[in-house]
Amino acid sequence: MTPLKKALFIDRDGTILVEPSDEQIDSLDKFAFVPGAISGLKALTGLGFELVLVSNQDGLGTPFFPTETFWPCQTLMLNTLKGEGIVFDNVLIDKTFPHENAPTRKPGTGMLTAYLDGSYDLASSFVIGDRESDVRLAANLGAKALQVGPMTWAEIAEAVRSSDRLVTLTRKTRETDITLTLDLDGKGPSGISTGLHFFDHMLEQIPHHGGVSLALECKGDLEVDEHHTMEDTGIVLGQAIDAALGSKRGIERYGFALPMDECKALVLIDFGGRADFVWKVDFTREYVGDTPTEMFSHFFKSLCTAARCNLRIEAEGENNHHLAESVFKAFARALRQAVRRNVFDGSLPSSKGTL
Repeated sequence: MTPLKKALFIDRDGTILVEPSDEQIDSLDKFAFVPGAISGLKALTGLGFELVLVSNQDGLGTPFFPTETFWPCQTLMLNTLKGEGIVFDNVLIDKTFPHENAPTRKPGTGMLTAYLDGSYDLASSFVIGDRESDVRLAANLGAKALQVGPMTWAEIAEAVRSSDRLVTLTRKTRETDITLTLDLDGKGPSGISTGLHFFDHMLEQIPHHGGVSLALECKGDLEVDEHHTMEDTGIVLGQAIDAALGSKRGIERYGFALPMDECKALVLIDFGGRADFVWKVDFTREYVGDTPTEMFSHFFKSLCTAARCNLRIEAEGENNHHLAESVFKAFARALRQAVRRNVFDGSLPSSKGTL
């Protein structure tokens, strides 16, 4: 199945260019970019969104110009942005006259019929503008609205870039039924239920110390044993991390060690796209609470393989509860450090240029 496309429908005057008091950018002395617009737009390139310029105004202050030749301010804007690597996939200007109540005038969707054919994931698309008409356009499209003014361009860029770091996965087999939602930026609710109380307590360290949101429910065949529940939870969590990282542009990639009471734990992680796992933790008890200690290594190995990461875990200590908890806390901190992202850094953390 061909994946649905996504788009950013971006207004011009008042959003990219400062709109003067007479609402007409009809001379070069009125030409100025909204603060942060260029860097914000730059941060939105390479994310898999089509960039679509959508404006109700021709840009010269006169009611109707049928050709782009008469839009020197828009041409200057597009050429300036192109020089920064920002290229619009489509430029749509309402050319109807009179404008009022025309179906092509925002918030009407008449200019955007090509995006309503079912090939676009409009629920994951955005309208970025400065006016209430842009907000209503988003509602009419079924897209999300981001408004310049209440939000800065830096906040808009972060909102768009963060939208792909939220993942919901389900996995149902004869042994387990798992639903998991992960937000790497920690903006959603967390709650964990696997039927294994100590395992839940360990998994809760991930959102608490990892700065992420994790909602997880697993119904497993615990009447058989704990293996399938812990293994499959690791698989789905690893898959969610890998999916939420997306292109991995701008992430730290690496990270972490910490002490806990008499224990110390070292967790080294690398989201480099290759799975390798090392485990050096010796438990002296078969169970902690209702959870078998031998399954902790299998949980992390399953996670490592599914997340396509390099994961090395070492820990030592006397109290087995502390030992397990130090491992999960250190993993959470390693995760937090490695997935941290600079929203304005579109580079890949790799000398190869690919991950």
